Amino acid sequence: MPDLQALVTDFVLKLKRRKIEGSQATAKQTAELLRQVVSQQRMPYTNQASVLIDAVRAVGEQLIAANPIELAVGNIVRRVLHIIREENLSSTTAAMEGLGLTAGSDDDEGEHEDRPGLSAAAVAAAARSTLRAPSLQTLLEDIPESAVAPHPSSSGGDSEGKSKSDRGSRSKKLKHDVIEAINELIQDIDTCHELISEQAVEHIHQNEVILTLGRSRTVKEFLCAAKEKKRTFRVFVAEGAPRYQGHVLAKELVGKGIQTTVITDSAVFAMISRVNMVIVGAHAIMANGGVIAPVGINMVALAAQRHAVPFVVVAGSHKLCPLYPHNPEVLLNEFRCPSDLLDFGEFSDCMDYGSLGGSPLLHVVNPAFDYVQPKLVSLFITDTGGHNPSYVYRLIADYYSADDLVVQQNST
Repeated sequence: MPDLQALVTDFVLKLKRRKIEGSQATAKQTAELLRQVVSQQRMPYTNQASVLIDAVRAVGEQLIAANPIELAVGNIVRRVLHIIREENLSSTTAAMEGLGLTAGSDDDEGEHEDRPGLSAAAVAAAARSTLRAPSLQTLLEDIPESAVAPHPSSSGGDSEGKSKSDRGSRSKKLKHDVIEAINELIQDIDTCHELISEQAVEHIHQNEVILTLGRSRTVKEFLCAAKEKKRTFRVFVAEGAPRYQGHVLAKELVGKGIQTTVITDSAVFAMISRVNMVIVGAHAIMANGGVIAPVGINMVALAAQRHAVPFVVVAGSHKLCPLYPHNPEVLLNEFRCPSDLLDFGEFSDCMDYGSLGGSPLLHVVNPAFDYVQPKLVSLFITDTGGHNPSYVYRLIADYYSADDLVVQQNST
């Protein structure tokens, strides 16, 4: 087995040096690393879930601190922590049901009628509700009458011996179940684009005009899937300065036979009145339904709202972040190299310091991301279907545990 600490150190260095960029790449490699952490963890006889949680949390703190702007890293760390809690709950529930059946076969039916109690299923339902954030759904849920079952009675040394053997089998099974669940998470990350693209024909109709900005793999595959379903439409691609990734997307769409028009970013407001729908990608989806996206997309969202054009965001579920924009551990933006905007050779004179010895006379600001408010988003299309911004909180409650929202304790 490879040395775990060497793997963690290597991955941290790659994050710091920006050798791994993009939400899907960082999410997948983070999940693969955490799978190694779980598989190489030595399991004690008791408190197996706590040991796994502490190990994953310790590695997660290093990964999140290495590159805080890559929110997908923290998302996967929290997803794995939630998986450990869920699998531990499932194994505990199965053990309680087994003990209930064993005790029930030893006692008489008359004794059960005198001592009713809650079944293991009811206890599991109550425990599972503690893993989710409070909502109207949890308030309406109640323990059904069918959950009332006979209270298991102790059967002396036999039941104690069986419980010890059950704990031993659960300790071996927990790690295996967690690894299997992480494998499913990695598979979901790999197939998120295909699942999103399958919904393209439901949203893109005949002879529509669609606008996007820059280049997003999810958007590209979404549009190409609609083309494969015999949809005929036209795409306006804003070039996405300063990297001009829109030029790359336009070439890819033309290669698929899609009629494409390249426009400058400043022409978005002039062309938006001719558009039926705006489809863009995202860097992260926040807990309030807001979006962190490549720079320039907020301008497109404002133009779409002004002309009542639907603004649709396509993103995988690994981009759902359980944090809010005002959380101190969230970095909404980073500034990239000024060389993307200016040539240092031509502007070297402007970079000189002023006569008073202060700061340079010319400043170059090159932000990487925009923040789009929830009210500007019409629909999220994820690998689990289409959702309104107001429903994001419910998705996050299903994917994350409230105890794991703040992984990097030292930064706060």
